[in-house]
Amino acid sequence: MTQHATPAHTSITFLTNQPTLPVLAQVAVTFAVLMTKWSVRQRSRKQLRHLTPEQLQDIGLSREDAHYEATLPFWRP
Repeated sequence: MTQHATPAHTSITFLTNQPTLPVLAQVAVTFAVLMTKWSVRQRSRKQLRHLTPEQLQDIGLSREDAHYEATLPFWRP
């Protein structure tokens, strides 16, 4: 049996074209968005640790600001 993965954009387009989503689908979408936000936040904070002083200056952060942000847990905005 061959399984075909549906591209994410096709699934999202399908969902956004629906007038309402079933409750379980709403929970699943909310969960997926939360996991994505946490993942992006964690990667961004990890990358802050590796920026040079010049790069930090370009984005308007001091080394102390970057260190503080990088040490926050991923679930904290």
